[in-house]
Amino acid sequence: MILLLERSENRIAILLLISAVIFSGIALRYYKIAVQSVYTETSSENRFITISAGESQGTIYDRNMKRIVNSQYNYIGVIVPKMFRAEDVINLAQNKAEFMVNFLKGRPFSFRCTKDTEESVGLTVFKIPERYSENQSARHIIGYLSENKGMDGLEYAYDSILRNGKIQNSVSYSTDGFGNVLIGDGKNVVRSMKDYTGVVTSINLEIQQICENAGKSIEKGTIIVSETETGDILALASFPQYSPENIEDALKNPDLPLINRALYSYSVGSVFKLVTACHALQNGSEHFFYNCNGNINIFGQSFNCHKPEGHGLQNMTKAIVNSCNTYFIAMSRNFKPENFRETARSLGFGREIYLCSGITASAGVLPTVSDLEIPAELANFSFGQGKLSASPMQINQLTCTIANSGKLPVMRLIKGLTTDGKTVANEKNPNLSRAISEDTAMKLREMMISAVEESTNSNAKSETVKTGAKTSTAQTGQYDENGNEICHAWITGFFPAENPKYAVTVLVEGGGYGNDASAPVFREIAEKIMQIQ
Repeated sequence: MILLLERSENRIAILLLISAVIFSGIALRYYKIAVQSVYTETSSENRFITISAGESQGTIYDRNMKRIVNSQYNYIGVIVPKMFRAEDVINLAQNKAEFMVNFLKGRPFSFRCTKDTEESVGLTVFKIPERYSENQSARHIIGYLSENKGMDGLEYAYDSILRNGKIQNSVSYSTDGFGNVLIGDGKNVVRSMKDYTGVVTSINLEIQQICENAGKSIEKGTIIVSETETGDILALASFPQYSPENIEDALKNPDLPLINRALYSYSVGSVFKLVTACHALQNGSEHFFYNCNGNINIFGQSFNCHKPEGHGLQNMTKAIVNSCNTYFIAMSRNFKPENFRETARSLGFGREIYLCSGITASAGVLPTVSDLEIPAELANFSFGQGKLSASPMQINQLTCTIANSGKLPVMRLIKGLTTDGKTVANEKNPNLSRAISEDTAMKLREMMISAVEESTNSNAKSETVKTGAKTSTAQTGQYDENGNEICHAWITGFFPAENPKYAVTVLVEGGGYGNDASAPVFREIAEKIMQIQ
């Protein structure tokens, strides 16, 4: 009996202990709530909520302060739901279903709104630049982003300038202890002005778009247009193009659209005959004549002209017009290899062209003096074959030099920076140096004009603008599945012929004959540019 009473007392004690613990927990909970309520009331004036309305990154401009990126806008509204009836504001939303879901939650939120949305106390509207447009121009100049960091092109080169500082747009409201917005305390609106700052390029957006349209038929290749007097790059288009917002597809594309082909080196071909002619003019071989019968033998090695039966008696102008290989091979036998090579180097061959960080045109390959002391190598070099390679940017620089009276320009893509979207800070003057004499340049210009105007089948010839140009069909030593050699199609030239203002270089990679693949593109660009002047 005593044992039973002891067990009952133990159970009662345990139950009382459990009850005490539960009561203490409840009491502690109510105590915390009471304390927290007091704390909230005393500190509510320091509480606030901030709603982000997107970013405004720096802008990349063309030479006329037209926006190349940030050219289109989204309109973002930040709304306080308790100040409106849903039926009065739902039509302001681009996505009405999503808007209603957030509206019914009762807390401030941001949404895509219509352009004509009007602001009020409870509704703030932001005009936010959209980084890229649907048909974005100058893609290989701009580059692209990954995780909001510049990865290529100007986005990479000027990442810190385009994305540093205050780029966020937002609205902040004071709230009470329960998170309710206190409209009576007003709101703090932060509108970023970052998109007015940025980088000013030498690009002319109208000319850029002309080139991109003219190059739609180019599967792989590039187009460059520059200003002959300054070396300013007015347009640079590389093909195939890509979407900066879909880099994954571009990486999978076997045609490698992310490559900026204006900067890569290729076999040059007959365009280089301009350099050979230049060296001859400056070294007493201006009046060299040669009778082309279709081939020439150089120490036991036969070199063929592209016309099997030959061109007959040729002077320098006729040899440029006819693009006669054997003429230039024969003439080069009179050259000292070291002097010939130096002429090529003075015209930019074998030297990189730096445009900005991460955008540098390849130096290509300029054969050494030892290479050129081998007769066959010298022969190949004279008409742009053999080890020689160059970038389209170098060929365009050569064309500028000829068109601008022998003054070689430092090619320029960046004019400077801007803080207001109106003026350029720290713009440098064009940088030119004398590469060849004015007389030599004038004679080369006349030859290039003859190559278009006197040719019976030049596809570069226009009825509306007179041009000077030289085409090229550059052998690569590579062959397709049918055993046909793959050749790059080139043309480089200037216009208007009488007073050259523009230099245009077109390369169609694997395009075959320059006159067939590149010359029509050159002609279209020249005609369209003259129309907008």
